[in-house]
Amino acid sequence: MAKGDLPVLVGVGQSLSQWDGTAGPAGAPSPLSLMVDASKAALDDTGAAGIAGAIDTLAVVRIFEDSVRGAPHPHGHNTNLPGTLARDIGAAPANLIYETVGGQSPQALVNEMAAKVFEGEIECALISGSEANRASKGARRNGVEINWADEADAEYEDRGTGPMMLSREEIKHGIVAPAYFYAMFENAIAGREGRSRSEHRKAMAELFQPFTAVAAKNPYSQFPVERSVEFLSTPSKANYEYADPFLKWFIAQDAVNQGAAAIVMSSSKADELGIAEGKRVYLHGAGEGSDDFISVRPRLDGSFAMEAAISRALDQSGKTAADMAHFDLYSCFPCAVFSSTQALGVDWKTDKRPLTLTGGLPFFGGPGNNYSLHGIAEMVAKLRGDAGAFGLVLANGGWMTKEAVGVYSTARPAEFTPVARYARPAEEIDVCSEDCVAKLETFTVTHGKEGPNKGIIFARLPDGRRALANASPAALAVLREDASPVGRSVKIMVEGETGTFDFA
Repeated sequence: MAKGDLPVLVGVGQSLSQWDGTAGPAGAPSPLSLMVDASKAALDDTGAAGIAGAIDTLAVVRIFEDSVRGAPHPHGHNTNLPGTLARDIGAAPANLIYETVGGQSPQALVNEMAAKVFEGEIECALISGSEANRASKGARRNGVEINWADEADAEYEDRGTGPMMLSREEIKHGIVAPAYFYAMFENAIAGREGRSRSEHRKAMAELFQPFTAVAAKNPYSQFPVERSVEFLSTPSKANYEYADPFLKWFIAQDAVNQGAAAIVMSSSKADELGIAEGKRVYLHGAGEGSDDFISVRPRLDGSFAMEAAISRALDQSGKTAADMAHFDLYSCFPCAVFSSTQALGVDWKTDKRPLTLTGGLPFFGGPGNNYSLHGIAEMVAKLRGDAGAFGLVLANGGWMTKEAVGVYSTARPAEFTPVARYARPAEEIDVCSEDCVAKLETFTVTHGKEGPNKGIIFARLPDGRRALANASPAALAVLREDASPVGRSVKIMVEGETGTFDFA
């Protein structure tokens, strides 16, 4: 293994199952089986023999059940996904990795493996991941027994679940689900644009309608249905309210059985194994950024981490957003795309370039931490058919907390620079935990089966501090009006660790 060897992606694969338990246990997928199928497809995709035997590093993206501390394993626990995957594809890598939590993981792992190849630490890495939440939910709903339990003796590096991404203040005020965090971003953007709830729902629907068209044509989509702006923007039984302003189909759908894999190796190893030039896609630029708890971020209508990761990747590649022919931008919620296009300087209303290659997390499917490995697989396929063009993949973790970006092309780069350490914000704001009068900055209303149940706001004091509060019954009724309350004065009373507000 020589230092300075150029890393290259040489194989990608995807897998899909629509199994939901309604026809009994036959054919039920597991996270492992979906990874095995995708990994074998990636090995075949290289067009060369002997690839499995060349793998010296195998990294698995963390599955949902292992991403939440204390989460149950209702179908049994595979205690060594990297080891069992290696076993089932006939590989014997020296290095096995079980990645940490976050949707940034697939691109971050490509960045990391490419850097390790360049540094001469490894020669060939397989990255894979999957989710089988559709199977899990279907089995439990239909009373079908499925078994995912497995183990392997091989030692592996377990990178754990990582640091908490929720502050105590956020938890105390009920901001505990991804949609609640992203709703705070979404309504900050709506407030900036001067939109009412209905106006912003229309904007979100106009952004996402083309995503549904891409998903409808993708053979690996879990939900291949093209949907109209009217359907997406209108509350209905099939598109119910969840957290203002989100309806169901504005949200990443996790009821999927999807797997993906990618192979990164040194150019000299690719030469040795006889991998054709037409299979090779190069990483020209990589960037990574991270952010703080959302309650201490200076602004909520954009993303420091996205801006940092995108600018670093583009700078490293020597390209601009205008040079990108293809994008796959993380799309768990519309605000993630609004924020990334803002960071790119791309006008989503007028730019003709599609913003997704898969169809996006609400429509293609949202397989937990692993979505962007599907985006990378689609990017590799797209660039092989568009030789010399450039494409950008943005992978997002947490609540725009961890970002990883890759710029790709079949064009061979003159040089390679390993990814730099995560960019970190230099500024954070203080949280006020006392009675105060402030201006409403952003908000959401969460919904249960009986309708709206909790209003949550962030508000800014004249001295720049931020206060968190829940709505009184009277204030909740105002939050449910179509007009945006952003900018209105609120009076917050604090009892214990929780604030309650009324409009002043």
